[in-house]
Amino acid sequence: MLDGFVKCAAATPDLKVADCEYNAEKIIELIKQADKEGVKILAFPELCVTGYTCADLFFQTALQDAAEYALEKIVTASLGTDVAIAVGCPLCIDKELYNCAVIFKNGAILGVIPKKNLPNYNEFYEMRWFTEAPEGKRTIELFDMLVPFGEGLVFSCDNFPEITFSAEICEDLWSPEPPSTKAALNGALIILNLSASNELVGKDEYRTDLVKGQSARLICGYVFAAAGEGESTTDLVFGGQRIIAENGKILASGELYTNGLTISEIDVSMLTSERIRNTSFRGRHCDIAASFALSNCVTKLTRKIEPLPFVPAEDAENRSRCRKILAMQAHALAKRIKHTHCQKLLIGISGGLDSCLALLASTEAVKLLGRPTTDIVAVSMPCFGTTNRTKSNAELLCAALGVDFRLIDITETVKSHLKDISHPEGSYNTAYENAQARERTQVIMDLANDLNGMVVGTGDLSELALGWATYNGDHMSMYGVNSSVPKTLVRHIVKYCMNEATDERLVKALADILATPVSPELLPAENGEISQKTEDLVGPYELHDFFLYYGIRYGFTPDKVFRLARRAFEDLYSDEIILKWETVFYKRFFSQQFKRSCLPDGVKIGSAAISPRGDLRMPSDAEAAVWLAQLTDE
Repeated sequence: MLDGFVKCAAATPDLKVADCEYNAEKIIELIKQADKEGVKILAFPELCVTGYTCADLFFQTALQDAAEYALEKIVTASLGTDVAIAVGCPLCIDKELYNCAVIFKNGAILGVIPKKNLPNYNEFYEMRWFTEAPEGKRTIELFDMLVPFGEGLVFSCDNFPEITFSAEICEDLWSPEPPSTKAALNGALIILNLSASNELVGKDEYRTDLVKGQSARLICGYVFAAAGEGESTTDLVFGGQRIIAENGKILASGELYTNGLTISEIDVSMLTSERIRNTSFRGRHCDIAASFALSNCVTKLTRKIEPLPFVPAEDAENRSRCRKILAMQAHALAKRIKHTHCQKLLIGISGGLDSCLALLASTEAVKLLGRPTTDIVAVSMPCFGTTNRTKSNAELLCAALGVDFRLIDITETVKSHLKDISHPEGSYNTAYENAQARERTQVIMDLANDLNGMVVGTGDLSELALGWATYNGDHMSMYGVNSSVPKTLVRHIVKYCMNEATDERLVKALADILATPVSPELLPAENGEISQKTEDLVGPYELHDFFLYYGIRYGFTPDKVFRLARRAFEDLYSDEIILKWETVFYKRFFSQQFKRSCLPDGVKIGSAAISPRGDLRMPSDAEAAVWLAQLTDE
């Protein structure tokens, strides 16, 4: 499976209670449909061969025999398909009746997993009919085949060993010790749940939370298939809920009260990588009950790839995340203020997004401490490239927030310094640019010493990933309040603050800051306008944040990142543009590690972070050749 994506499906077939022949035909129809759509792992509901609501009919030998006959017909019909399938069926084994998940592939039964936890409360009476799964596993004979029988069996793909799965049945997920937990520790990356959970008001949301939570806890894919239309409505109604989740995220969900297939792709390579990082899964032996083979193919992606992975797509979730991040920044900074007993906070304010967010977080921090916003000293230090637009925005922002605003023009100081080092006049090289950034840092650091203050850094995660900071210039501070916030998210937090603001001056300032091109303003302005636009030089931040999220946070190979970026940005950027900037990203990420190796302290706000003390221990002289070679091959 290219890039580790395996197509999975949850199926809810049409059903008639106790009509096993009819049910088998409908199950076979969905198996064939799933095979045509490239599904490789398919889960059906609990007891779908008979219907879950047969009640005391389960005691009837006629129904038991009909179920086995129908099951054999279903297994035989899977010949020639390329799908590993789990079907729910009652089976009489050693004079005991079990509620089972039967796992089979291409006409061969791989194993049988009996239900461990039998609900016997409220509307459930399963202990009346079934025996709970016995301890351990053993071999049973079924249709002249010797197959493993027991809870939590793990099945592995011979030619794609990352594809491993197990199954549990309905109530097993609700129990204090779900069998899926042990199965995951034994190597299963995908869990199937064959369910017949009935509908109650709000129960679908509760099931969704359970599935999300278990997939996150086990770092697994989770495929949930529930019984639907056709089950008896004597006392209950069944909605056929279908959910596919991956490590705490819902990839796909079916509409309630509709039968059919819900399909998505689970990234087993990503799950494997996450488990390697997680020490809870180390030292566990992969206990395989049976193996199978799948044909090699390029899995067609249907799952949505968000172009802005750091930014929630839903407005409500976006607002909530922005509010939480601002609170994290403020509380972290407040702790540092209390510890250092500093009298002032010093911020270099440019009129750009990053310094704006650092100032907003600082105002929240001093409010937490019951101190006035005048304890914040925001310093504007215009030089060669500063435009009136950014300078006035900085002043307006500071006035609206009630902070101590100071203007220190560093133009003559920088000119004098350039003269001291015999810098050629008219040469706009790196020394020309960095002299301004370092002078700003010197001014604000010395001012902090003079005021018994602390310098709050403004650089963000995206800039640090690219090394887009002047070493010992804006690279340095006493606390980096933005150091774990990617640029795409900085913009949304500032926008959130604008939407929450009631002061018209603050709204106006934030609106224009959001509309201003991202720029370090280190080259002379052209006709009063910004001449140096960061994204023209290093590429669009939305692309770099995408590369950072998938390439660094998840460790995907560059060619896999490229494939996902093509899908996510197919209407925005050509393949050539994506490839160009992805190459730039990897070159800069490797070459600029020395700047990240000596970062100031800063609060971690998300799972993607590059602090040398927490999330990224990387040599400063590592080569990017392996990563760049993949992109060259594209």
